[in-house]
Amino acid sequence: MKKILAFAGSNSSTSINFKLIKYTSSLLTGAETTVLNMVNYPFPMYSQDLEKESGFSNSLGELHTDIQNSDGLLISVNEHNGHLSAYFKNLIDWLSRFNRGFLKDKKICLLSASPGKGGGKRANDLANQLFTMMGAEVITTFVLPSFNANFDAENNLITDEELDSALKAALTLFLDRVNQ
Repeated sequence: MKKILAFAGSNSSTSINFKLIKYTSSLLTGAETTVLNMVNYPFPMYSQDLEKESGFSNSLGELHTDIQNSDGLLISVNEHNGHLSAYFKNLIDWLSRFNRGFLKDKKICLLSASPGKGGGKRANDLANQLFTMMGAEVITTFVLPSFNANFDAENNLITDEELDSALKAALTLFLDRVNQ
C-alpha cells in the first residue's frame, strides 16, 4: 500500500488549510495516509548562524524521514499578502539545508484555500514553482476560494458540488500517478 503524507503549510491552530487537508485526506482510499498538524512542528527562523550553533532539531529530522518514506505528498499552502507564509517558507529553508534534495522525485498534490475569492492561488503557484525547481513532480493542484462560504467546518466537507468534484478529480489523478 502506498504511503501519503499530508500537511498544511500553516502552523496556525485555526488553519483553514489544515481543515482542507483533513477533509481531503478523508477522501483518500487505497493508500496509507498520515496527517501532520504543523502546530506540533515549531521551528525558529532559519539562519546560518543558528544552524552552525545548534544544528538540526530532532523534529526536523523526523519530518524529513516522514517525507522520504512517503510515496506522495498532499500539501495545502496558505497565502500571506500574496506569498507563501513565513512559516512555510522557513520550513522549506530548514528542510533544504538538512537535505537539498528532500523533494527530488516526490509526487505532490498541491492545494490551497483562503477566505478570499483567489483561494490562495498565488501561493499555490509559487509553491508549484518552488517544488518543481527542487525536483518534485507536482501532479495536480486545487484551489478552494471563499473558504467560509464553500466549506462546512462543522461537518468537514466542501459544500459547493462543482468544487468538491474538482477536488475529487485532482485526487484521482494524483493517486493514479502515485500508484504507477
